[in-house]
Amino acid sequence: MSRYWSDIVHRLTPYVPGEQPALAHPVKLNTNENPYPPSPRVLDAIRRELGDTADALRRYPDPSARKLRETVAAYHGIRADQVFAGNGSDEVLALTFQALLKHDKPLLFPDITYSFYPTYAKLFEVDYRTVPLDDRFAINVDDYAVPNGGILFPNPNAPTGRPLPLAEIERLVASHPDAVTVIDEAYVDFGAESAIGLIDRYPNLLVVQTVSKSRSLAGMRVGFAFGDAALIDALNRVKNSFNSYPLDRLAQAAATAAYEDDAWFRECCAKVIASRERLAAELTALGFEVVPSAANLLFARHERYDAATLASQLREKEIFVRHFNAPRIDQYLRISVGTDAECDVLLDALRGIFSTYVG
Repeated sequence: MSRYWSDIVHRLTPYVPGEQPALAHPVKLNTNENPYPPSPRVLDAIRRELGDTADALRRYPDPSARKLRETVAAYHGIRADQVFAGNGSDEVLALTFQALLKHDKPLLFPDITYSFYPTYAKLFEVDYRTVPLDDRFAINVDDYAVPNGGILFPNPNAPTGRPLPLAEIERLVASHPDAVTVIDEAYVDFGAESAIGLIDRYPNLLVVQTVSKSRSLAGMRVGFAFGDAALIDALNRVKNSFNSYPLDRLAQAAATAAYEDDAWFRECCAKVIASRERLAAELTALGFEVVPSAANLLFARHERYDAATLASQLREKEIFVRHFNAPRIDQYLRISVGTDAECDVLLDALRGIFSTYVG
């Protein structure tokens, strides 16, 4: 704490990211990273961008990420002016809070969701209200039928992984034509339905995605927003008043190549989905209650074992999962889907812990 801090700094509770352990071979199932590498085309694209002398690095990157946006637009069958590219979906969301979600009426988002949302709301002084999920951790769109200055939630939701059907998303967007609805699709490629196909019909819809999860590029920090050209223009206005060069040359090249290798992307997603279903079945057999997931994560609790204690015991074995000490979910663990081998290490560790438990 310092007397030089601005007043808002004193009032902030920063977002806490998942631990990045400094170990040689951790079983890292705590940050929802993809367990498989990106397409080989990604490395080739980075090498081409660098060239023999890396001379390109002395120049600024394309501030509009034109080639990347055109590639992504063609992939989704939309126009390039309907695509915004930013430094990870977190930056895209931050710009969205500033450009589209700060109004007289409160922003609405679920009470159990991505914990960056309240952090951003406080940082950018956006009035907000949380809307409780039901007892099954599902979003009920009718609960959002109140005056609001915008609606925001992930689909699938985080940290639960539970998806909302596209028909329900469309019903929600259609019923709130005077406010922006933002669908955060960080995990959509693992089994949910994307709302990108709705943006031509609904000028109040913004869809946010990332290459961090399904395209295995968390280390490159590239995210997108898809929406009506007027919404994208608002994001660009804020971006160009803050950081006109958000995406570096290598990130643009890597993300473009990742979108160009659709076969690799689909194969990778299929492997994660298969491992998720297998892990869910094995956890259920061990007595866990597992929330149905369409993401690369599972949200699970065990009636007999304290979640925080389990997370600590797993950490001692260099197995990392995520525990949130928060109302309604403090007895749940969020487990990223790893390779089958990593999942087996987790399951064997849990069996060992349970075999020595004295309740």
